[in-house]
Amino acid sequence: MGLERISRVKAALDLRFDCPIITVAGTNGKGSTCAFLESILLAAGYRVGCHTSPHLLQFNERARINGVDASDAQLLVHFAEVEAARVSLPNAPTLTYFEFTALAIMRLFAAAKLDAVILEVGMGGRLDAINILDADCAIVTSIDIDHAAFLGDTREEIAREKAGVFRANAIAVCGDPMPPDSLVAHAESLGCDLWLMGRDYNFQGDKQQWAWSGRGKRFSGLGYPALRGANQLLNASAVIAALSALRDRIPVSAQDIRNGFAMVELPGRFQVLPGQPTIVLDVAHNPHAAATLGQSLDKMGYHPYTYAIFGAMADKDIAGVIHPMLGIIDHWFCTDLPTSRAASASELAGFLEASGVKPDQGVDGGIQIFLSPGDAYQKALLSAGEGDRIVVFGSFYTVAGVMAYRNNQAH
Repeated sequence: MGLERISRVKAALDLRFDCPIITVAGTNGKGSTCAFLESILLAAGYRVGCHTSPHLLQFNERARINGVDASDAQLLVHFAEVEAARVSLPNAPTLTYFEFTALAIMRLFAAAKLDAVILEVGMGGRLDAINILDADCAIVTSIDIDHAAFLGDTREEIAREKAGVFRANAIAVCGDPMPPDSLVAHAESLGCDLWLMGRDYNFQGDKQQWAWSGRGKRFSGLGYPALRGANQLLNASAVIAALSALRDRIPVSAQDIRNGFAMVELPGRFQVLPGQPTIVLDVAHNPHAAATLGQSLDKMGYHPYTYAIFGAMADKDIAGVIHPMLGIIDHWFCTDLPTSRAASASELAGFLEASGVKPDQGVDGGIQIFLSPGDAYQKALLSAGEGDRIVVFGSFYTVAGVMAYRNNQAH
């Protein structure tokens, strides 16, 4: 569909920013990377706007200023301005939900006199609505196969789409340890200040702490980030690279970095809830993210039984998402999700059986079908012992359904 329609409305709004814009693209790790950036910049005392998507429970989560979700009243003003700008144009263009809301949030940030703006790409990069703004620094976190119908079915094709957020002579960071040639070539053709993991920066760590080094700079004695998960040091390292490259405009100290990593919060990213049984919420929804989730679960120690609450979109590589979890999950609770894009619980059960999961193994495992994540979670709580583990994954909708159920039970 291209960016022509949204660009016309952007021009009518006269959107301008006087602060650095950091755009974050990638297959996985975008939300965590945005959260790290936001937390460190807030720790350094800057005024920060952060736009992420999708939301879990409330739309307002998509727009934060200084770590606080924007209010309905704040957002509605800018929704109205975007609509007024749109209808003022000859042959008024139609906008998608994401395009309309992205413009409103950009306008909110432009009016807020911020020191830095962080924008998470929705899908891909080159043709994503976020890409109507020129990033001073663009981060591509990781490249793997997802949204193949739109972005291509090889890492090289997908990387080229994601590298579309790079700008001529601006900063480009790639956190993937194996950056595809297409990304590197595109960055070099633009004359980007390109920071590659393993070439321009690196990290190492032990059980207590970790250290980052890059282009003559070193940060040592760093505490592990408050976000848990096997890939979070890759995300954290890309963030330090980006902030090192931006140091002339938004300098941060080693202590700001430490404080930011210690204070960061992000629901649904290997989020381990307090209490028994152990409950893990993770929005992993493609094979790469599921493999990372599997690695993180393996490091948690012994649990007699693990229950999965699993819901997924029909257009995902469902077999690929299931595969890394087969040796970890005993009881599969498959759930319908409240969107037409979702695979049904019975379809998910079919994928599991095709992968070799026996439908009924008594107390030792099996497959059950539920109408909602809340129903599945309720049954898992009744079934699991104190030492067991419940893992909620497969989609933002799956995690959101369990979060909403827990919130309702708490009130």
